[in-house]
Amino acid sequence: MTSHILVVEDEAKLAQFIKMELEFEKYQVTHAVDGFSGLSSAREMKPDLILLDWMLPGISGPEICRRLRETGDKVPIILLTAKDEVSDRVAGLDAGADDYVIKPFSIEELLARVRANLRRDTEEEVDLLQFGDLTLNRSTREIFRGQRLIELTAKEFDLLEYLLSHPRQVLTREQILERVWGYDFMGDSNIIEVYVRYLRLKLEQQQEIRLIQTVRGVGYVLRE
Repeated sequence: MTSHILVVEDEAKLAQFIKMELEFEKYQVTHAVDGFSGLSSAREMKPDLILLDWMLPGISGPEICRRLRETGDKVPIILLTAKDEVSDRVAGLDAGADDYVIKPFSIEELLARVRANLRRDTEEEVDLLQFGDLTLNRSTREIFRGQRLIELTAKEFDLLEYLLSHPRQVLTREQILERVWGYDFMGDSNIIEVYVRYLRLKLEQQQEIRLIQTVRGVGYVLRE
């Protein structure tokens, strides 16, 4: 999926150069020429990352950072700045920026920072696991099948989380026992089958398509 990057930069030649290089790397790019349009674009378009000049007409880069963070927006922000004093960098980070690049910069460095911040943002989003119309939120421990909220016990949740973490991968009974019940599990060897049955009943309560498939003689796999 192509990442959408918002470039907020009033220097036309630099903005065009950055836009051209990002598009060459297959990113979708939107350009805003001042602070007000930059803030508006950030709120309306919900980009995956913002490249934000410090000195802008209207509203400064750090002020845009502050306003976005005050509303709970966690979009990765890289400040582009000619200010290279430590105090300036600290001020930018304190305002809510995730990273900064000092002008003049090499395009290779900028692209590397873009990749790193997009990757970091993706890693932080793994709290939400999804497969088909099934969604599991690790933070809230909520499970939805489409719009339907599903109530699970703690162990049912752990089993579903493990399956969702490895979609389309056949997981053996031994792997599931070790991961979900622990190394020292000495209980009923049919415990997995019991819990898979519980999960299927809840996930397919309204005749939804089966997602947890049995691989005979091996284990289970999450696939349609």
